[in-house]
Amino acid sequence: MNAKFIRSDSHALEVANQLAERFSSGAAERDRERLLPHAELELFSHSGLWAITVPKIFGGAGVSSVTLAQVIARIAQADSSLGQIPQNHFYALEVLRINGSPEQQKRLYAEVLSGQRFGNALAELGTKTALDRNTRLIADGDNFRINGRKFYATGALYAQRIPTLAVDEQGVGFLAFVPHRAQGLQVIDDWSGFGQRTTGSGSVVLDQVPVAADDVVPFQSAFERPTSLGPFAQLLHAAIDTGIARAAYEDALSFVRSSSRPWIDSGVDKASDDPLSIKIVGELVIQLHAAEALLERAGEYVDAAQAKPTAATVAAASVAVAEARAISTEASLNSASKLLELAGSRGTLAQYNLDRHWRNARTHTLHDPVRWKYHAVGNYYLNDSLPPRRGTI
Repeated sequence: MNAKFIRSDSHALEVANQLAERFSSGAAERDRERLLPHAELELFSHSGLWAITVPKIFGGAGVSSVTLAQVIARIAQADSSLGQIPQNHFYALEVLRINGSPEQQKRLYAEVLSGQRFGNALAELGTKTALDRNTRLIADGDNFRINGRKFYATGALYAQRIPTLAVDEQGVGFLAFVPHRAQGLQVIDDWSGFGQRTTGSGSVVLDQVPVAADDVVPFQSAFERPTSLGPFAQLLHAAIDTGIARAAYEDALSFVRSSSRPWIDSGVDKASDDPLSIKIVGELVIQLHAAEALLERAGEYVDAAQAKPTAATVAAASVAVAEARAISTEASLNSASKLLELAGSRGTLAQYNLDRHWRNARTHTLHDPVRWKYHAVGNYYLNDSLPPRRGTI
């Protein structure tokens, strides 16, 4: 099945809304039973949405980062696992745009336009710091082999290619776009998170995995000079949390409107007339609107950094995205927590699996420490200190 073609930013948002309506109906059951969303991902990737960042010169829609973030947020609102699964796919496409050769871009973009999905094998356990890598890229004639083990490999379970971060003999990092069926590659479904349960964020083992030189793209150099890669990656994480916040808020609104039980004994007959419930909803919607506004603003800064990557534009984008990450973390956790307060511990909670929003928010917001976002933002405005160039800021 060939993927459909997305024509424009507005078309991408239209298709995302249509898919979100379909994905939301089974999201609670998929989370409860941990039903992996293979069928949903086929619809998702063949809708054309997984190719929307492919530049126009290569046949894609080349949508803005603002639009991409809104698409991810909308899908995450329907099913936050489905919102997270393509995050590293788009990250790999951004690496390809920044560091790939024209020949690599043409070939790999064509695969994505046809509906193929890229996963990831980036993070590792047991290294001295989160930035260190033990996975090795070993020269083998004109090509390479890869040895190593990865964890938190979101998307790898569902992908046709698994972009893998490995270092050569000099310790320089490269991203190898490894075919899923490569000999010696094993994808293990051992993800056991209590939230984001169907992302398939398990392990990848690489035992002398052969990889063609044409499938290896420089990676480390994307952080040795000003590029949009770091803030671009973080923007998508902010979008996922913003989508979770919107989902929890909408469910809280629906519950309060339909409940005949006031939040406390406040002398009113309906929960929607309870002054404390009204106050909570007011607080949640203000915080949600702030998160959505900062997400859009951050996307605009990323667009500017992509168009003209300089130390100043990349730093400004990183800080704007850090602001969005900070508020989206707070909004998702707060909306999900207040939903539990309003719904209580009665059958409604279990019947509709409403606790999944809190579990999903708590799991995903731990992706990287949000406390450092506040530090980076404060240091930028107080001391004119540019944030470090890396994928977590």
